[in-house]
Amino acid sequence: MPPYKTIVLELLRDRPTLHEQLRINRTMLESMNNLAMALKSCHQSWLNQLAEATPDSDPMQISSEAMELALQELQEILPPESSPSEDGTESLSLDAAMAFLHRYRPGE
Repeated sequence: MPPYKTIVLELLRDRPTLHEQLRINRTMLESMNNLAMALKSCHQSWLNQLAEATPDSDPMQISSEAMELALQELQEILPPESSPSEDGTESLSLDAAMAFLHRYRPGE
């Protein structure tokens, strides 16, 4: 099983401003856990879709491809570190991240 929490933590560390905001707000652990669960669910969803689409493919290849797609989705919703808003401050809205979480909530 991929280390989802480690992957998410590294993605957050790649965005020092977001990482610091989560740390200051004391929501780092909760955010990391929620994003890791969502990443796992997204990975599983892609695994199922790819396995159905290409049933004769190597399972390891499918898993790798599914992880790449899930990571791409997660990275797209996290605010980029280098995109200042019009007033010169970093855009730290987590609305897109919350949408990602709601889309891949286990059991929903």
